[in-house]
Order: sequence, then C-alpha cells, then structure tokens
Amino acid sequence: MDKRDRFAVNLRRARQDAGISQEELAERCELHRTEVSLLERGGREPRLGTMIKLATALGTNAEALCAGIGWDSKARQYKIDEPS
Repeated sequence: MDKRDRFAVNLRRARQDAGISQEELAERCELHRTEVSLLERGGREPRLGTMIKLATALGTNAEALCAGIGWDSKARQYKIDEPS
C-alpha cells in the first residue's frame, strides 16, 4: 500500500460515514465526479486545495484524510500504516 492508496481508504471511509455519494461529494467540492472516483481508487494524489475542499465537505480535516501516512526522515521514504 502506498500513500495514495492509504488516502483513498481514508477518503472513501469518510464519504461513506457521511452517507453521501461520490457525485454529492464532488458537487460540494466543485470537482468532477470522476476526480473523486480517481482519488478513492488511489489513481491520483490530491493537491492541497483539493484535500481541504474534501475535508471541509465531509466535516473532517485534512489530518484525518491523511491518517496513517507519515514520513521516515532516516529512510527518506513514506511510511504507511495499514488501515484498521
């Protein structure tokens, strides 16, 4: 699992917890539904502005959408925790 996949899991879970469709989330964020789909499948890494829009529309924060994604400065690579 890489950082995009971990973000995808967090985003999908937050959207489902909010009880809204990809289309509704896209509308709230002024994004195309295919963009939300790509993000939820790990096909794209979100820009900061997109992440803030998504978090706000879902009633959460960017930190929650990035849960489980960290940086290991010694190894100079991302460290990814498996979702629970």
